[in-house]
Amino acid sequence: MKIAVVGTGYVGLVSAACFAELGHHVTGVDIDEAKVRTLQGGRSTIYEPGLEELIRKGLETKLLSFTSDLTRVLPHVQIVFSAVATPQGKDHKADLRSVFAVAETVAKHVDRDLVFVNKSTVPVGTGEKCENMIADILKQRGMSCCVPVVSNPEFLREGMAVTDTLMPDRIIVGINNQLNARKTMEELYRPITRVGKPMVFMSRESAEIVKYASNAFLAAKISFINMLTELCEKTGGNIRDVATGMGLDTRIGPRFLHAGIGYGGSCFPKDVKALIAIAKEHNLDFGIVEATDRINARQRKRFFDRILASLPKKSAVAVWGLAFKPKTDDMREAPSLDLIPMLLGAGHSIRAFDPEAMEKAKELLQSGVAFAQSAMEAAEGAQAVVLLTEWDVFRGVDMNELQRAMKGKDLWDGRNVYEPSEVREAGLEYHGIGVI
Repeated sequence: MKIAVVGTGYVGLVSAACFAELGHHVTGVDIDEAKVRTLQGGRSTIYEPGLEELIRKGLETKLLSFTSDLTRVLPHVQIVFSAVATPQGKDHKADLRSVFAVAETVAKHVDRDLVFVNKSTVPVGTGEKCENMIADILKQRGMSCCVPVVSNPEFLREGMAVTDTLMPDRIIVGINNQLNARKTMEELYRPITRVGKPMVFMSRESAEIVKYASNAFLAAKISFINMLTELCEKTGGNIRDVATGMGLDTRIGPRFLHAGIGYGGSCFPKDVKALIAIAKEHNLDFGIVEATDRINARQRKRFFDRILASLPKKSAVAVWGLAFKPKTDDMREAPSLDLIPMLLGAGHSIRAFDPEAMEKAKELLQSGVAFAQSAMEAAEGAQAVVLLTEWDVFRGVDMNELQRAMKGKDLWDGRNVYEPSEVREAGLEYHGIGVI
């Protein structure tokens, strides 16, 4: 099949490269011409394991190409994916201007039947608005072509996005009374459904809700276990043991029960707030979702306040990890963007290290941050080390070597990666979350 994917961020770029890997002819479209030139040269504009290799392979086989002009490819494609950003806008509502802009461009220039697919995360009802907009413009143009709008939300984990696209848990497709669109989507995903991955059809409105519901539920699970860390700290409990005991119940499961400083990134914070905003529009009480957001913010602040209260004046602090999670260079809603300005504002100095995110971090963090080439270089002479991102490179650190490198003794483990006994045996002070 011939496909256009509009937007080459995480969702769009991974989708385009993976669809090409599945044998489809794919054109990635982006208004950023510099980004397009970079992609045309076979270089990925984001760090995601395995992605750059797929981009280069797609270019070599000529199944993948990139352009800044959607109108040029419209006459040749059967499906247009809208994978543009829907950032947090006024009152935490999703900003849909880019989605509507893509729909408008398609409607103004299409001259044949095709399927318009919303891959972006959008509030319920967005598909209907897009479909009505397209229909109105086509009518004004006197065009009789059919452009149904489909909801096909993504469920990608950054750091695992290629695998999640090629081997998904499920494919959700929302279609309202459009048999031809259903057949088109079945053909598109046949390489994946052939190996047994489920494709679930439902109404467009249901599919739009599924994405927000999934992210909010996972975020709630994180906030729930983080809520219990405060109880553990006050009573002598160990949150690791609590999480293990809970997770062995098959009705609960162990995933997303790892306590720490809370969630960040491009999806959970934005989608949780957007779902709260949607509920308010419909006069609904989504207290659980509101508590999820509130607990997440408190968890981060609670840990950071403890760090600030413990530091002597003008301390040197090593920060390990800048991205919001490992295996990505994504800095959106990263804890480092909160903690580092707080430390600098309190008069402390910072030396930071992250395996992939330092270049992006330099663009976002204020001057005064020094960047190291390794974890141990960052820790040299530090009063305290703060782990914010659980990259594998930090897991195997020699605690005795760390103790010799540091000036102080405090290791602040924001992800509960280390065994407290091992840290203390090396002569360091361990500070975790919900772990005594």
